Amino acid sequence: MNDFSQRLQSLSPEKKALLVRELKKKGKQFNFFPLSFAQQRLWLLDQLEPGNPSYNISTAMRFTGYLHVAALERSLRTIVQRHESLRTTFATVQGQPVQVVTSSPKVSVPLIDLSGFDLSEREPEVQRQADRESLHSFDLARGPLLRIKLFRLSETEHVAVLNIHHIVSDGWSTTVLLRDLAVVYSAILAGQSPLLPPLPIQYADYAVWQRNWLQGEVLAEHLSYWGQQLGADLTGAHRQSRPEDEKRETAILNLPTDRPRPAIQTYRGNMETLTLASSLSQRLRDLSRREGVTLFMTLLAIFQTLLYRYSGQEDFIIGVPIANRNRADIEGLIGFFVNSLALRTDLSGNPSFHDLLMRVRETSLGAYAHQDLPFDKLVEEISPERNLSHTPLFQVYFNMINLPAYPT
Repeated sequence: MNDFSQRLQSLSPEKKALLVRELKKKGKQFNFFPLSFAQQRLWLLDQLEPGNPSYNISTAMRFTGYLHVAALERSLRTIVQRHESLRTTFATVQGQPVQVVTSSPKVSVPLIDLSGFDLSEREPEVQRQADRESLHSFDLARGPLLRIKLFRLSETEHVAVLNIHHIVSDGWSTTVLLRDLAVVYSAILAGQSPLLPPLPIQYADYAVWQRNWLQGEVLAEHLSYWGQQLGADLTGAHRQSRPEDEKRETAILNLPTDRPRPAIQTYRGNMETLTLASSLSQRLRDLSRREGVTLFMTLLAIFQTLLYRYSGQEDFIIGVPIANRNRADIEGLIGFFVNSLALRTDLSGNPSFHDLLMRVRETSLGAYAHQDLPFDKLVEEISPERNLSHTPLFQVYFNMINLPAYPT
């Protein structure tokens, strides 16, 4: 508790005193911190719909060869001790959520032996149990928010299914976790100490910094940029849409579909896979280099063109995720950093593809420079008319996954 006052500057003295009293009653060692803006959104969604598994992140790891189960469990315990986010739950104090970081990690690796199944049934059984596990909800208040199950297919074949709630992790974090796990497990098997550099900060430190930094002039500058991009005045005390931009702000992307948009989103869908030839992929990379843009920008421009051909709309917004790891001291952390950017598409004037690429480049670079504004804060400030049939600001998401490969 020696850093309690230092790291909880955003809480009132009354709340601090209440938390201390609760700690003493429970006789436990906890640290309490404010939520980041991203965490607050997921916490609110969990309050509205407790037990919704939509924000579970599931990852499967296959181990071929001899697996030392005790060493794997010890490795996970080391990782959980290293990253505070994996020891975090979420409590409510006087109606306000706080992060609760415990000093005692709870880590166990249940082993499910499937070696007695017929050979043809082992993989399908792992898939069935993994699917069922991915739909098992988390209790944000009680935790833990990390679960793992280990399936033994044979003496030399194991599959570990990892589930973690998005409120303490994201896609980048999964890579960090698996990378750290590989280092620690290898070191333990060799009887050595893991060679992991100390973490400069923890996720809770980032949350405190974000709350203190994103206000005043900094917040106003970010809001001004996004207001200009999206056609909304976010700088005045009474935010109002400019009349000429009102239609743009509230317009949705109307794609021709076989069925009408339901009154309430169902989230039921399917997946279609298309593989590009390696020669075409290389031509796209070559084009990007010639035009001075990234491959992401080229693919986004192509996607925008496709949506224009289907919808006939020249002005619409596409959502894109961004890792939001733009500071060196947070690159190695496990936590919920990813943000969504609302990129406005401008196809007016029948531009050539070169001109469209330049527009996309300018829009993307500007968005990257203002990525620190949480998307939920942007929606809150714009306050668009809500409709249960679609999400606010954009209805189409474009993602190019280029995270580092998982360790093997």
